[in-house]
Amino acid sequence: MTTFDNPVFCALDTAERARALELARQVSPAVGGLKIGMEAFYALGRDGYEAIAETGLPIFLDLKLHELPNTVAGAVRALAPLSPAILNVQASGGQAMMEAAAEAAEGRIRIIAVTVLTSLDDADLAAQAISGGAREHALRLARSAREAGIDGVVCSAHEACAIKAECGADFLTVVPGIRPAGSAGDDQKRVLTPAAARAGGADILVIGRPITAAADPAGAAQDIQLSLAA
Repeated sequence: MTTFDNPVFCALDTAERARALELARQVSPAVGGLKIGMEAFYALGRDGYEAIAETGLPIFLDLKLHELPNTVAGAVRALAPLSPAILNVQASGGQAMMEAAAEAAEGRIRIIAVTVLTSLDDADLAAQAISGGAREHALRLARSAREAGIDGVVCSAHEACAIKAECGADFLTVVPGIRPAGSAGDDQKRVLTPAAARAGGADILVIGRPITAAADPAGAAQDIQLSLAA
């Protein structure tokens, strides 16, 4: 399996092919990988994905697959030729769906499961009749993912340490909602700085706007990398 010496993955959340390719080229010397989410993947298609992959960086394909087990397994097999390092599914899709995704990957891709989005907080979950708050629910979903043979989870930095304790040090924790000190939270609610997230057990830090919206994206990525070494 791929290892990630640099934990910073830049989120290329844009539907503009030229912008995505330019960002990938700009930040590639300073990041450990790239995240391609639904907006970019659906807009750019296979050709755009492959052009970004030419950077040689590991890619986290953030599609949050959530369907019938057989359908998700078929989607994983269809995406496997793109060779993403990481592909995710929704943990809320259930044990059977996660098991089907893990089996379809055949060890070629790390399959991880989304627990609770970092744009949601305890009040949002209560409004959906989900008890116990974000931390408890994320732990429940992480345990289920581990039992299904999933390689790790997408979670908030606030839950990463507890998930590691529950599921093991080798269970991958991929953490969005990362904001350097002084950055705006935007639509994220459960955020931490890069250094605090790493100290709390995050293996991979998914960082978008603090890098991509900066006047100098490469410099912003470099500053984040340096802050982790301080």
